[in-house]
Formats: sequence, C-alpha cells, structure tokens
Amino acid sequence: MAPKVEYQRLIDAADGWITGRPGTVVLVFVLLTAGFAAGLPAVSTESGTEQFSEDVPAEQALQDVNDKFSDPFAPDEGSTQLIQRNENVLSKQGLLRMLRVQERMANEPDMRVVSTESAARLVARQLDPSASTLEAEITAVERATPGEIRVAVGTLTRENPGFASLLSDDFNPTAASASATVGVVRHEVPSGISGGSGQGGASPLEPIQLEAVYIADAAGGDIVVFGSGVIAQEFGTVIGDSLLIVVPAAVFFIILFLVVAYRDLVDLVLGTVALGMAIVWTFGFMGFAGIAFSQILIAVPPLLLAVGIDFGIHAINRYREERLVEDDPVTAMRTTTDQLLVAFFIVTATTVIGFSSNLVSGLLPIREFGVVAAIGITFTFLIFGVFLPALKLYTDELRERYPIPTLSQAPIGSEGSSLGGVLSGGVTIARVAPVVFLVVVLLGSGYAAFYASGIDTSFSQEQFLPPEETADYYDVLPEPFKPGEYTITATINFLEDNFESSEDDETVVFVEGPMERNSALESMWNAGEDPPDTFVRDGRHARETSIVTVILAYQERDPAFDALVARNDRNANGIPDQNLGEVYDYLFASPARGQALEYLTEDRRNARVVYAVKADESDGAITDDTRAVAERYRMGATATGSIVVFKAISDIIFESAIVSLALAIAGTAAFLLFIYWLLEGRATLGLANLIPIVVTVAFVAGSMRYLGFSLNAFTATVLAMTIGLGIDYSVHLTHRYIDERELQPTVSAALSRTVYGTGGALLGSVLTTMFGIGVLVLSVFPAIGDFGLIAALSVFYAFMASLLVLPAALVVWERLFGAGDIDAATPGAAADRSSGATPSD
Repeated sequence: MAPKVEYQRLIDAADGWITGRPGTVVLVFVLLTAGFAAGLPAVSTESGTEQFSEDVPAEQALQDVNDKFSDPFAPDEGSTQLIQRNENVLSKQGLLRMLRVQERMANEPDMRVVSTESAARLVARQLDPSASTLEAEITAVERATPGEIRVAVGTLTRENPGFASLLSDDFNPTAASASATVGVVRHEVPSGISGGSGQGGASPLEPIQLEAVYIADAAGGDIVVFGSGVIAQEFGTVIGDSLLIVVPAAVFFIILFLVVAYRDLVDLVLGTVALGMAIVWTFGFMGFAGIAFSQILIAVPPLLLAVGIDFGIHAINRYREERLVEDDPVTAMRTTTDQLLVAFFIVTATTVIGFSSNLVSGLLPIREFGVVAAIGITFTFLIFGVFLPALKLYTDELRERYPIPTLSQAPIGSEGSSLGGVLSGGVTIARVAPVVFLVVVLLGSGYAAFYASGIDTSFSQEQFLPPEETADYYDVLPEPFKPGEYTITATINFLEDNFESSEDDETVVFVEGPMERNSALESMWNAGEDPPDTFVRDGRHARETSIVTVILAYQERDPAFDALVARNDRNANGIPDQNLGEVYDYLFASPARGQALEYLTEDRRNARVVYAVKADESDGAITDDTRAVAERYRMGATATGSIVVFKAISDIIFESAIVSLALAIAGTAAFLLFIYWLLEGRATLGLANLIPIVVTVAFVAGSMRYLGFSLNAFTATVLAMTIGLGIDYSVHLTHRYIDERELQPTVSAALSRTVYGTGGALLGSVLTTMFGIGVLVLSVFPAIGDFGLIAALSVFYAFMASLLVLPAALVVWERLFGAGDIDAATPGAAADRSSGATPSD
C-alpha cells in the first residue's frame, strides 16, 4: 500500500496549499495568467487544405514533380480568373467588356501582369490577325459587325479546340452565344512565393486580386474575380467571423446554465473567471509554441469551456454539500478537494489520453489539435482543481468580514428531490435486472459498432468553404458579429455547373524514363486514348496538356519546326517517333522553351502529363482511373496531382480515426486498471468504469452513419474525443460510489447516494457542455457545425450511459469481485465520516 500512502501525501500537500494559503495560491495563478497572456499576440491563423497535406507522402511527391518542372531562375507566376456571366459573352458588348477589364489590369503597374488570355482575345485576333495588343484587339472588335463576329467564332470553333474550353457548356457556335466565359490574367509575384491555392493563409496575390475586384466592378456587367488571393482573403476573415459568433454564443449559454447551477452571483463570477483563465493559458501556450490557430482548432475553446464548466460545477456543488454537515469552511474544503482532486486527475488523465491519441495521425493539424486540447485540459485541471477551490475559500472568508451578498449555497439535487428521483432510474434497473440489462446494452453496442463500419470517409476543399448562402439568422446579428459576404463557394459551384472542367479539375501522371526513346511520345499519347469515364474527352482522346500538345501547338506557329516533326513522324499522325533528341533541341531553343520545360525536364528523363477530369466525379474514382491510365504507359508512370493527394489524405483520416480510437480505448483501459489498483487495490473496477465509454463510442459511431455524417478532417477526432469527454461522467460517479460504499450499509444505498449527490452536478454539467459545444453549429464552416453537433451528441450519450449503464455495471462488478448481493450489508460500513456525519437519508 506504499503507493497509496504516497499519493495521499500529495493530496494532503495540495490540500495544505489550497486551504492553508488560499491567497498565495490565487496570487500565483494570477501571475501565471499574466505570463501566458504575453503569448496571445503571437497567435497567428492558418486555414484551408494545404495545412493538412504538409506531411502526406503524396503531397511531397507532387511537390517533387512541380520542382522538376519549374525554372528556378524564372519569376514565379500566379493567375487571376475573370469569370464573365449573365450576358452573351460573345456579343460585341460582352467581348469588349472582357477586353477592357484585361487592358486596365495590364496597364496597372501594381498588377504585375505578365500575360492575359480569354475567348475575347482569340475572337479579336481572328477578326484582325495583325492585332498584337489589347488596345488593337479592342479596336478590332469595335469595328466588327455582329455577322463578322459570328464568322470569327465559327472559325475558331473549327480550328482551335481550346476555344470552346473557355466557354460555358451552353456555348452555341452557330449563334455565337454563351452565357459565361473565363479569362485568365497571369502575374509575376515575388520570387519563391507562388500563388498557390490560396488555402494556406496569406497569398501574395491577395492585394493584386482585391484591386482587380475594383477594376472589374468599375467596368460594369458581371465579371467576378477569382483566384488564390480572393480565397485567402475570405479564408482569413471567415475564422474570425466564426469565432465572433461561436464564442459569445457559447458564453451566453454557459452563463445561462451557470446561473441555474450556481444560483449565486459571486460563485458565477468565480467560475467565469476560471473559464477565462483556461482560455488565456491555452492560447498563450499556442503563441509561445508557435502553433497557428487553424479551422480545426475552432473546436478547442468550446471544449475547454465544457470541461471547465463540469469541473467548476462539481467543485462548487461538492463544497456546498460538505457545508451542510460541516460549519468550518476549511475542513469542508479539505474534504471536497480530497475527493475531487483524485476524480479530476482521473478525468484529466483519461481525457489527455483520448486527445493525445491524435498524435499518431499522419496529418499535422490533427496532431496539433491533440496537443492543444491535451495541454488545455491539463491547464483546466490545475485551474479548477487548485485555483478555483482556493479562490472560493478566500472569497468565503471575505464574505464573513464584508457584506458580500449571498443568494444560494444549496447543492444541486438532494435526497428525496424530484430531480434526484428522475436521475436514479439507472439505480432501479440495477436493482431489478442488472445482468439482463447489461447484456442487452452490450449487444446493442456491438450492432451499432458493426453498423458504423460502413461510415464514409472524405476530404475535400468544400469542407473548408463557407456556405454558398449564409443562414437567415445571421442577418439579425448586429455588427461586429454579423459575418461578411462570401463569394468563393458560389464561384466554385458556378464553375463546376457551367464548365466541363474548371481550372482545379485535373490530375497528373509523372513519367520516368528516357524520353528520347523513339516510342516515348507515341506511348504517352496512346495512354490517353479511350480514356476512363471520369476524364474529360476531346473526341476519343483524353483532354490533356503535355509535351506532345506543346509540340503540336508550336508546329502551327513555326513552319521549320513543323517540317522537322514531319520528317521524324514515320506514321504521319503528327507525333514524332524518331530522332526525338533533335526535336527537343529545337523546341528548347525556341520561344516555346518555357512552356516545354513545364512538361519535360531539360535532361529529357522525366515528363508530366496533365489530364482534365470531370468536376462532379469523386476523388476516389478519379484517383483509381488516373492510376489505371498510368499503368498504360510503357515507361514508369505515377499517378499524382491534388486530387490524388486529397484521396491520400482521406485514407489517412480513416486510418488515423481507427488507430486513435484503438489507442484511446487501450490507453484509457490501462490507466483505469492501474489507477484503481493504486487508489483502491481493485484494478477490475476500471473495467466497470470503462463499459459506459465503450457503449458511448459505439452509439456515437453508429449515429454518425445513420445521420449521414462522414469521417473528415474535423469529425475524425470525435471518436477519440468522446472517450476524453465521456469518461468524465463515469469517473465522477464511480469515484463517488467508492466513497459512498464505505459509508452506506448496502450497494443499493451507495448507488442511490451517489446518483443523488453527483447526478445533479452531472446534469448541470451535461447541459452546459452540450450547449457549450453545440454552439459550433453556428459556425460559418458547415464542417465545424457537424463536429459540434456530433460532439454534443456524444456528451449526451456519455451522460445517459453513466446514469443508466454504470449502475448495472457496478452491481455486476460487486457480484463478481465485491460484496455480492446489492442488498447485503457491508460488514463494518462506517456510519459517519472522520470529519463529521454524512448527510442523513
């Protein structure tokens, strides 16, 4: 029993500080709070999908491919899309509107324009082949008649396959009409900082594209500016908007329920101060540790508030119980902390195990979520286990000296109360048929777990986007809580609905092998024949961009190169199949060198082929088809690209969720067995404590599938988190039962006293926790809202399992390892405490 004696010494030491020097404890924690507050300014934000791909092998492979096909001495480029819609974009007025916007952007030095492309420019050059500037092209269109424009559009449709790809699906070449088009403006950006996808935080294109918005608006019509800068700007504001809605709503509901739970203004203020300290400590730690606040971390503040509320209610409520039988506040607080510090430690340790299981994830943001949540819960334990009791005792001492108003100090739930009767339903079941009930519940849990095995896994950009239209209830919010207007989701949906393949809908095959082999280009081109259903077609061939298409395009611009290709094209299909080194030498010495190097390395050993894919196909289907096409290559070929990366991330999410859950359950079980052996000499009591958690996890997973939720970057943490949050209720009940079992004559009486004494605090805790986490449904991010709903559901399941399942599990445990029948008296049961009599029944 030496370990038990040692831990009791630690508890006694903590009691001595809390009750003997409450003012000193409060001062130390205030100073620590000031120290952590110094780290708050260093907290940055990060958003989007790029944060999830940092450590993914598929993403690293894609980066290696991109590095091979970029000129290290060339300036970096980013692009802006100009989406023109809601008019006939091929009319004279529509063509001029696009050309004038592109001209104004090109003439603005701060826009750093390198080149511009659009259907309007192609039409203008068809009307006047000598036009080489935007100004000349505008003049050509202004002088053209509608009939001449229709002829130019018809000629382009026949002779330039890429022309139609710039127009919406309703393009009618005969009538020369289309309801939408996409123009592209390319910019030179600071070296080493590419435009990227705009989903990983600040983008160098942000000021450029925000200026482009003003230019497009000034031109009239409906031209929407889209690109990485616009995406980055909206991602940067949506996190702040979500926090401005979620945190105040959480605080409102929390204070509302705390008013009901505490029913005393001073205790309400004490609990609120402790909650604020937990948030400051956690965010200060993030600042010092250099962890950016990402979208997934939006869930951390409500989680800390939820756990802190639970600890606070239990601490205040248990102290009030002790004051009913003990006049001396110091003695009452020592008894309270004697019991609650152990319970809080068990809850904290198991919760940390649950969150820390996310450290095995292959995704950095999920690992950071696990670290921040685990550290935050540890801080919460210290603040509510040490600081709050000391502050409460110090305040009560002040109440005796000063006229501080006291409203109510009665505990929640008491023997004989209607609330206690409602909460004791599980005790009745445990008394009547514990074994049958436990078997039925475990069988139901097994079925729920089996049903949950069919849950979907997903990862996509859309999960990180705000909704296309915000809910109506946002409109009633005053400033600054009212969220801004977001356009990126509507723009992306418009591109997917109106264009067969948007800019991001592409997949890549990386080719390794001697590209000067005679059959290299033929093999590459033949792989795209009769493509899979997820690929966009140009006739019988996949729509692709590769060194082959660069060769074909440059043949039309350079007659000498066209003759060279023809001499080395033995089967006359337009693709050279001999003396490829000579063909490459000419191409790399030509003005097309830059474009050629994007698809063929200068040492001619590697190539990449970019295939357009359909926007409405799943990542899984596209990935499978890309791998199938890669297998057609005679040389070594690897499927890659952002879609393949997203599919790899989705697979990692599923693996992480399963592994984290298994580790959380195994770690929690091992800890509970050890801690109950250490504290009570009864390791098997940990198994009884674990049963409600296993039941909760099974039903949460089954409910996720039934409600149509998938495992994604946000919800993947819920199952392991359920253990961390759910263990709270069963630990409090189990630990209270251990105390009451030594004081009550029967198991039944001990269970009743446990539920009456702790059930009320648990009910107050579960209501505040559910609403504290549930307010995440108000987040502008739908994925965060799903996370909040599932987390709130898991808390409710954990509460119900603790009240209904745990009593039956404890009775069965007593029959197997304890005193036997629940109505049998416990020999030597104490009638009173060493510190005073127990509350009478």
